[in-house]
Amino acid sequence: MRVIVFGNSGAGKSTLARSLAGDGLAHLDLDTLAWEPTDPPVRTPLRQAELAIRAFTDAREAWVIEGCYADLVALAIDRATKLVFLDPPVETCQARARARPWEPHKYPSKAAQDAKLSMLLEWIAAYPERDGPLGRAAHVALFEAFDGEKERRA
Repeated sequence: MRVIVFGNSGAGKSTLARSLAGDGLAHLDLDTLAWEPTDPPVRTPLRQAELAIRAFTDAREAWVIEGCYADLVALAIDRATKLVFLDPPVETCQARARARPWEPHKYPSKAAQDAKLSMLLEWIAAYPERDGPLGRAAHVALFEAFDGEKERRA
């Protein structure tokens, strides 16, 4: 099985991906390659991200990839056997963001993560109207265009 899980921040992508990884699927969190480690962070060049995604998918028979980046999801979609679009209401995503445990692969400390919470809540709230690869319209388009097995969860 080769699954892509995508949706808004706080939609439950990481939780579902970790569950699937527990069933024997290799796990790639697109956050780990979407951004350069700079301050302020800038997006990794698309070609560089594509090479990393291809290396991951080429090296494994069964995997789950998760993230909110439609442009990066599109780089792996031709290799996926299933697409899961997590599309809960903004309020649900915000509540999950508030309850999120420390993510050490993203933040040096829980305090650093908490310092970004208000920005994250605003980011989540803008999802329905956001243009570009991080907005809901791009996610809907990916989901609708996929011809394989797919599931949309509110």
